[in-house]
Amino acid sequence: MSRLFYAQEMTGTWTLNIACTRAEAETLTGEVPALAGIDPAPTFVASEPDESRPDDWLLTAYFEGKPDAATVNLIHSLIPGAAGAPPRLEHLPDEDWVTMSQSALEPVHAGRFFVHTFAFAGQVPAGSTAIRIDAGQAFGTGGHDTTAGCLAQLDRMQRKGLRFRTIADIGTGTGILAFAAQHLWPHARIVASDIDPVSVDFASDYARINGMQTGRGAGQIALVTASGGSSAHPAARTF
Repeated sequence: MSRLFYAQEMTGTWTLNIACTRAEAETLTGEVPALAGIDPAPTFVASEPDESRPDDWLLTAYFEGKPDAATVNLIHSLIPGAAGAPPRLEHLPDEDWVTMSQSALEPVHAGRFFVHTFAFAGQVPAGSTAIRIDAGQAFGTGGHDTTAGCLAQLDRMQRKGLRFRTIADIGTGTGILAFAAQHLWPHARIVASDIDPVSVDFASDYARINGMQTGRGAGQIALVTASGGSSAHPAARTF
């Protein structure tokens, strides 16, 4: 094993899996004084692998970095029923778990908007306004009720004849609401800000993918990193 590979294997996320009963798993869901000396503390997740065997549970401890033998033995000793079964220690590969968890997202139809990933690009319903948001690390794929609700409300506002010259999307995430606003009010000046520069970078990429016009003028979206509504950036760039 090379030194580089060994170093990578020692870091990252590790799991310790121990077969147990439901009662044993529940003893580790709160504060456990015996584990107070472990820093950083592991995160415990209990699961029921087989519903037909309701008392046979699996306890999984997640660690930042590989736990030493003393830590493994300590946790194992807290589960009497597992005395005859050795614990299973595994190293999880480095993955973008956020992206992986969102990769199978179903499209969202909110108002006239059809929010979809690349996989559904060819399934946009006739008459819908498509917004493509792929799985990523920024919030705002349309699947959350708050985002879908805002999309539907924007659609209702435009259908009622409301018009806006300046629009601010504070905490834009992927930029999805700013994109929707530009579709609805194409001549408005829009600012989309987020405290997270990574989100702003994502929003910039999605703006290009969706053909949104970015900039500081009318009919454009200004994408900025800002700390919130009190920041001078949104006010200076929009109004």
